Amino acid sequence: MTVTVGQPVPDFSMPVTGGGSVSLSGLKGRKVILYFYPKDDTSGCTKEACGFRDALPDFRGADAEVIGVSRDSIASHEKFKAKYELPFALASDTDGSVSELFGTWVEKSMYGRKYMGMERATFLIDADGVLRGEWRKVKVPGHVEAVLAAAKSL
Repeated sequence: MTVTVGQPVPDFSMPVTGGGSVSLSGLKGRKVILYFYPKDDTSGCTKEACGFRDALPDFRGADAEVIGVSRDSIASHEKFKAKYELPFALASDTDGSVSELFGTWVEKSMYGRKYMGMERATFLIDADGVLRGEWRKVKVPGHVEAVLAAAKSL
């Protein structure tokens, strides 16, 4: 089962940087931007994370919580977060359950070789836990601005 725009998102929980965990039920009453990315400290993922970092005051002004999600370990996330001074949580979906829920763990192809990997995708969940927006196969330039505009419009 994957989430659908206009439908409530089932609760989920993942460990996050700084200790503890994040759950959708724990964020009730706030908009949530979940952005899924393939790997810590790679060029596209770094550009995207820094874009969300730089726009974070605007997201906070829209009462939106930004959370980055990949299957990297918390230790890897902590290094990535420190290196680029990321002021938001990075969640570790090591078992792939949240990636599966959002349909972001997909078959990819590189140089003719097929493998499973994380699709760069972003989801906007409203304060009531309903999925209001999704961006799949994200291209980094202009993406943060598009998500911010959608968050402000809710």
